[in-house]
Amino acid sequence: MTGGARGIGSAIADRFRQNGYSVLTPPRSELDLSDLSAVRAFASSEAASDVDILVNNAGENKPLRLDEIEPEDLQRILTVNVAAAFLLARYLGVRMAERGWGRIVNISSVYSLVSRERRSMYSTSKSALNGMTRALAVELGPRNVLANAVCPGFVDTDLTRQNNTPEEITKLCELVPLRRLATVQEVADFA
Repeated sequence: MTGGARGIGSAIADRFRQNGYSVLTPPRSELDLSDLSAVRAFASSEAASDVDILVNNAGENKPLRLDEIEPEDLQRILTVNVAAAFLLARYLGVRMAERGWGRIVNISSVYSLVSRERRSMYSTSKSALNGMTRALAVELGPRNVLANAVCPGFVDTDLTRQNNTPEEITKLCELVPLRRLATVQEVADFA
């Protein structure tokens, strides 16, 4: 699992452990998702050789207006949010298919379906993750590897609070039928 140290990822890791699974949550020092050679090395390592369930949870969101975005900003978001997940699915998913069983869960976002100001990079990356998930499902499904994307709405995480003022969070809650942010435990239960 990527991004298992906090927020949604930590809740998912805890939920899997509660259900008796052994969970591998490599820290950034072991798996730097912004470095595709490091991702490839990790995915090819002995530590990742018998993974049955891959949860691509890690992601970055750098809210910028379109005129503020530099090519380096876009490249980093696409690398961390899409390319790293793709490589992990490529290496681990193929091994799952060879064994005849596996699960890939990509944590996407409501911003893959809708967007708002200063979210163009994030929306682009999460939309790409959804497309990747559909392709993985078609290619790996016949070999008993299920691939799905979870697209949470507004979740109460450090990242949500970092990227939104309290006033913006209040406005977001007004858009949600429950009139509140989702909890990380709710997303973990679904995953």
